[in-house]
Amino acid sequence: MSGSVKTEAIVLRSLRFGEADRILHLYTPSRGRIGAIAKGVRRTRSRFGGRLEPFSRVRLVCHEGRGELLTITGVETVDAHARLREGAATLDCAARACDAVARLFETEDPHPAVYNLLANELALLAADAAQASHANALAFRLKLLVVAGLAPALGECASCGSHEHLVAYSPQAGGVVCNACEAGSFPILEETHDFMAAALARALADAPAASPRALREAERAIGETLEHHAHLRLRPAALR
Repeated sequence: MSGSVKTEAIVLRSLRFGEADRILHLYTPSRGRIGAIAKGVRRTRSRFGGRLEPFSRVRLVCHEGRGELLTITGVETVDAHARLREGAATLDCAARACDAVARLFETEDPHPAVYNLLANELALLAADAAQASHANALAFRLKLLVVAGLAPALGECASCGSHEHLVAYSPQAGGVVCNACEAGSFPILEETHDFMAAALARALADAPAASPRALREAERAIGETLEHHAHLRLRPAALR
């Protein structure tokens, strides 16, 4: 089907194509992840200007033809998130957030909650460079797990339902496990458990602090959950 498409989008990635064009990987609230081509965008007098840079939130008008790529015919900036490009930490954190969304939600299935979560994360990074932390990055990924239907069980043993002696994490079971069910799991600190529970309960802007060891354990829990249930391995959540 061909015709005009109007949508908000976040630019996940931009790739050079031909002499003056770019291929864009976009995430939208109603069409999931899509690809589009911006023709002539690299020319000095391009009508798109710099409005299609990675991490920008935009309103697009596109032509949908028979090919896989939409053709961008109009663009309006919603939020350029320019300040997050001023520091290496915020730039890196934004890139890792976009990469996680692109890889975990790679289809055109609509996930408005993912779009809103990513828009919120980029806005936070642009507003406050202190948000570019390992704790914030892990809180973002934990919330992505929830939207993906892979929320870790943290309130009780994921195997037997016990509320006591929750001393380990099992990727196979999908959450914390007690000392009687810890086969195939790895031990975690109580602090790690508390961090993960608080990160899921709080807003992104209020991600809890935790020790480096607790953050490493939380990242391992997230990563191995994705590997076991989604067969996906993400880049590390933050620079070490």
